[in-house]
Amino acid sequence: MYILGLNAYHGDSSACILKDGKLIAATEEERIRRIKHWAGFPTEAIKFCLKEANISIEEVDYITISRNPSSNLYKKIIFAASKMISYDAIKSRLQNSKKIGGVKQELAKAFKIDEKKIKAEVRNIEHHRSHLASAFFPSDFQEAALLSIDAFGDFTSTMTGTGKGNQITVLDQVNYPHSIGEFYTTLTRYLGFPKYGDEYKVMGLAPYGDPVYLEQFRDIIKFKSNGLFELNLDYFRHDKDGVTMSWEGGEPHVDTPISPLLEEKFGKMRTKDEPLTQHHINLATSIQRITEETIFHILNHLHKKTGLDNLCVAGGVAQNSVANGKILENTPFKKVYVPSAGHDAGTALGSALYLYNHELKKPRIEPIWDAYTGSNYSDAEIETILKHEKATKEIAKDIQYSVLSDEELYKTVTDAILDAGVIGWFQGSAEFGPRALGNRSILVDPRREDAKELLNEKIKRRESFRPFAPSILEEHVEEYFEGADKVPFMEKVYPIKKEKHEIIPAVTHVDGTGRLQTVSASTNPRYHKLIDTFREQTGVPVLLNTSFNENEPIVNTPQEALDCFLRTKMDILVLGNIVVRRK
Repeated sequence: MYILGLNAYHGDSSACILKDGKLIAATEEERIRRIKHWAGFPTEAIKFCLKEANISIEEVDYITISRNPSSNLYKKIIFAASKMISYDAIKSRLQNSKKIGGVKQELAKAFKIDEKKIKAEVRNIEHHRSHLASAFFPSDFQEAALLSIDAFGDFTSTMTGTGKGNQITVLDQVNYPHSIGEFYTTLTRYLGFPKYGDEYKVMGLAPYGDPVYLEQFRDIIKFKSNGLFELNLDYFRHDKDGVTMSWEGGEPHVDTPISPLLEEKFGKMRTKDEPLTQHHINLATSIQRITEETIFHILNHLHKKTGLDNLCVAGGVAQNSVANGKILENTPFKKVYVPSAGHDAGTALGSALYLYNHELKKPRIEPIWDAYTGSNYSDAEIETILKHEKATKEIAKDIQYSVLSDEELYKTVTDAILDAGVIGWFQGSAEFGPRALGNRSILVDPRREDAKELLNEKIKRRESFRPFAPSILEEHVEEYFEGADKVPFMEKVYPIKKEKHEIIPAVTHVDGTGRLQTVSASTNPRYHKLIDTFREQTGVPVLLNTSFNENEPIVNTPQEALDCFLRTKMDILVLGNIVVRRK
């Protein structure tokens, strides 16, 4: 049985393919289209997944879409009527709903076949149930409490539940217009970060300030005795004007108007080119803190209600790795699983698993501890590509490359890192989700105090307040981090032990924390071996790991990796066992 799972007509469009419940492939459309957070129908991601499964679209049995226009339909109609939502906002939503209903038509057009040849049954799976499934069914828990929390999906912003075996039970939900994700997004725009997905910048900025506006934010987010919350809607306009999403050329844009009261209470909205002041920084700190408190409020009540010690979290707000790292300290839960694609891209997998496990009642698959489900190339394919690039591109004519054994490779790369090198590391299958996890990464010596400047000068050119992440050998985590557990997807931030701050300053944020990735020899033996080789030379089992890109989606192909190498000052490029240098 083949199930094609889709996140379509929304930011972070994606596709996955399951064979008898086993994940064969999953990728985001942005990796192929080269537009961040690409929205629309994930045609190229679908083609990739079918190719990996070695099947045609005619052989697919089910297609799942991680949205269900009929969910909460009565509530939507009543709300729209009572609030007099603008015609444009309603029209936008209706058009989107019609597209979701025309999946077979889109597929027939993409594959140039008669629609009748597509035998697959199309199932619409509610957005937050897709999120819950994306976290619970790949976890190693037989029973767990569940939380999905984001901006909005199918008129809901937050959903709690329980998972047991192959079944999910929904307990509570928070509906439109109340949303902690919408709160965070609105304040992100207010702080002058206008692009879809910019919320991580606020999270990175937060440790530089003080939560001086926390009490004022308590007037914006109201905690309820049932463990849920409400927004003070006087501070927002989405409940009056609706939320309109567009994707001109595939790039998503969400219209988030700022209310007059927000500017009255906190000052005029910052423009993106305006300098960041301490006022803005303190606002970021307060936004992050109240968001954490809201999450803990929900989770403490959820634990009390379920009595379960295991927790699975997904949704856009689940990408808040700072909050994730504080869950065990601030709630009674003892174990937390967050998937590699906790954001909307992950609902492609979640919708497919919800159908397979919950609705078809099939047995669960083995737990998923790696995210390597994307594009992959053999050394032979890479060498063919390099020869073609050298022959056809003027900028590539002067590169030289060598094919090394594994032993030679690890030593060569380690020596380059020790020599202040910035390394492009392209290995195996690309990661599913927003993080580079050692297969599409840029690597630097974490002991260098000038690593941030080195990276920004040679490649990244990004805001100085944004931290870089440590990848650490799984067996050495307790030596460097406080309270850390298994974190394979770089989805949690933990305090770095004080005595280690001076040893790995490049990956120690201003507040003494690091967004770690624990690297296991069983899930990524090559990356583990490279870090271990570095450890043998330095005594430090850590590398600085940042995504292999330059203001673009993470590189997906050897050509894109080479292009990034050539237009930046990266020192060496490693493609499988092939090391590329400039002459």
